[in-house]
Amino acid sequence: MSSSTLVTGGSWLTLILSMCLMTIVVLLLVRRGKFLYALRKVPYPPAFPIIGNAYQLCCSPEEAFKKMIKWGKELGDMYLIWVGMRPFIFLYKAEAIQPLLSSSVHIDKSLEYQYLHSWLGNGLVTSSGEKWHFHRKLLTPTFHSGLLEVYLKGTIREAQILISCLRKEVGKPEFDIVPYAKRATLDIICDSSMGCNVNAQQNGENEYVLAVNTLASISQRRFLNVWMSFDPIFKLTTWGKKHDHALRVTHGFSKLYVRTLIIAERKAEWKARKDGNFNERSQKRQALLDLLLELSDDNRVLTDDDIRDEVNTFMFAGHDTTATSVSWILYALGRHPQYQEKILEEYYRVAGTKELSLEILSKLTWLEACIKESWRVYPVTPLIARQIYHPITILGHEIPIGSTVIINSFLLHRDPRYFPEPDTYRPERFLPNGPKYPSYAFVPFSAGSRNCIGWKYATMIVKVLILYILKNFQVESLDTEDQLRFITELVLYNADGLRLKITPRKNTIIV
Repeated sequence: MSSSTLVTGGSWLTLILSMCLMTIVVLLLVRRGKFLYALRKVPYPPAFPIIGNAYQLCCSPEEAFKKMIKWGKELGDMYLIWVGMRPFIFLYKAEAIQPLLSSSVHIDKSLEYQYLHSWLGNGLVTSSGEKWHFHRKLLTPTFHSGLLEVYLKGTIREAQILISCLRKEVGKPEFDIVPYAKRATLDIICDSSMGCNVNAQQNGENEYVLAVNTLASISQRRFLNVWMSFDPIFKLTTWGKKHDHALRVTHGFSKLYVRTLIIAERKAEWKARKDGNFNERSQKRQALLDLLLELSDDNRVLTDDDIRDEVNTFMFAGHDTTATSVSWILYALGRHPQYQEKILEEYYRVAGTKELSLEILSKLTWLEACIKESWRVYPVTPLIARQIYHPITILGHEIPIGSTVIINSFLLHRDPRYFPEPDTYRPERFLPNGPKYPSYAFVPFSAGSRNCIGWKYATMIVKVLILYILKNFQVESLDTEDQLRFITELVLYNADGLRLKITPRKNTIIV
């Protein structure tokens, strides 16, 4: 073959490859153009090419949250920020979030939830698609009212321990309520999820609680820092090393109990078969883990990994969010002590000398109104994120596939159309005869098919702990609203904790 033939053949090959490459580039540019065109009317703060607004979010979580609130107030009914080439669209109007949360299609959490997979696996918080639908349907019956009665007893027991622990803070000028709330809810959730008692309240600095705090904080920082989203870079940082240590602690904690109980369950089944009692069921325990074991059908329905992931998810989502809720409610009541008296007056009138029950809790309208108003002003999960894999129209804007949509419930709950004087704590809004508001204007547990599966259980825990604390102590909050420094790390924190002062109520005992 002549050299000229080779050159000619090589030229044709180069030409074809170049044309293919150019075609791919053109198609990508057209696709990107359509994507940007769809978002052209959604306002956003000034951004740089390529990196977008990422430079504005390379700051402390406190400053980042302030910017999100500021942009929401300045940019209209919705806005977006560019993190690199990705748009994050913020919603905070009831009309905007309804098509998203009411949908059975748009249920996928944002891509950032991948940072939680090493910790929570594929539990209800992080899973999606058919797996999420199947597990959700399977687990929903584990929170029926009959089990709530059983869980109530354990909650009351831990509430009594909490009161004993808080007594050492009497007479002190201040203390942070958050660690106490976290240890109490951890003990409650451990008892109901795994049937074990870790005595976090009496052990002080619990390693699991510290590890969960670390993982939550680092995960949020990765949400905000575009460079930390790359695992090879993240693993080399101090954050990466702290993350891996905390991960070992949480996994070691769950494996210790989950595997032990699974082995015990299998041994019990083996013994029953050996004894010929094929149809005889052992006395049913009421921990979530035991219910999952029953549902697992010897690994045919749920694997050991599935069970571990759901227990880990329940442990974190249950104790951290509930503790945060209790802390903010006590802060709000400490700023408005007149509502403490209204709660107690109604409680003693309704309950009298009766033992606390779910029926009594359901009749305490002032307690519920104060709790809901705290959830409104200080939402436990202020940011709810969804990844868009199917087109959706929001406020007249066609949101393209590939977008990330974030509901800012902190702003949503302060919509003056439905909550006049929105920054004012006014529980009367939520009394039975209070003003009405649209379903999606107030979403303390999210809404729709992907709402919190354990919201009734969490509400019960919150009511019991608040009630026991108020029955035993007069609560005073030491920080004014303008001194609060909000941080969102999966849940809403105050940067300096929540400082309270407690005084024993006269002639009151732990009941």
